[in-house]
Amino acid sequence: MTTGTAEFSKRLDQTAEDTEALLAKLLSDATESDEIVRPKRLIEAMRYSSLGGGKRLRPFLAVESAAVFGIPRESALLVGAALECIHCYSLIHDDLPAMDNSDLRRGRSTLHKAYDDATAILAGDALLTIAFDIITRDAIHKDAQVRLLLTRALARASGVGGMAGGQILDLAGEGRFGDREPVDVARLQQMKTGALLRFGCIAGAILGQSSQKEYQALDDYGKALGEAFQIADDLLDVEGDAAALGKPAGADAALGKTTFVTQLGIDGAKQRVSDLLARADAALSVFGNRGDVLRAAARFVAERKN
Repeated sequence: MTTGTAEFSKRLDQTAEDTEALLAKLLSDATESDEIVRPKRLIEAMRYSSLGGGKRLRPFLAVESAAVFGIPRESALLVGAALECIHCYSLIHDDLPAMDNSDLRRGRSTLHKAYDDATAILAGDALLTIAFDIITRDAIHKDAQVRLLLTRALARASGVGGMAGGQILDLAGEGRFGDREPVDVARLQQMKTGALLRFGCIAGAILGQSSQKEYQALDDYGKALGEAFQIADDLLDVEGDAAALGKPAGADAALGKTTFVTQLGIDGAKQRVSDLLARADAALSVFGNRGDVLRAAARFVAERKN
């Protein structure tokens, strides 16, 4: 392993551990000021889908992009926790019968299977909402303008022009609303999957009150990493197995989804990933060796097995 790869693995594991602990605290049954009560079933469902699993790649990107600018880890972890709440909410809703109708997530029953549809919908709603409670907290940054920019960026990554918009384009491409609609796979990826990954990367630039050049570098890196992540996901759906993935393989084909693999073929998709790694590496050149861990993150995304 290279120094960057070894350090990456260590830091990824540490961020996962720290994020787990922080989420467990944030999603406890103890109420915050202005809250009345946290219903036991709702909190349990939120915790079921948020704790005890996942690589925490999105919080990791927030923490490591912030580290480039010397931002306190505690601040970046809060941003990462907000981002992870959005991600976990999206998985809950994506698994519902009305969406992808999945029974398995991270090697265990999806939330609507473990509980019921109504609880799953409300747990997703609550995770989405608490994310914006977290991202606005004073502990993240003393400058309210920085917190405002983070909040706006997270909302746009999550909403109609980002993840949620991408989800409906995906469903339209399956023919859920009539005839199958043409799918621009690159745009769909940028919205459904890439927008939250990109936010993790630009969050550090916002926290660090970076120069425009530095912001653009992390933006370019985040877009390349996000696309590489989706292509790797599409390849895993074709070449992976359910035991390694922790969810059913072949789900995209079963739903008739248009993916990078269906458009580029397996060899073409793999070449595209290689090109994206080069693009991510070039984007980070402005940071010198401060970008080594992020470089390793891009390689990890491209080569992952689950």
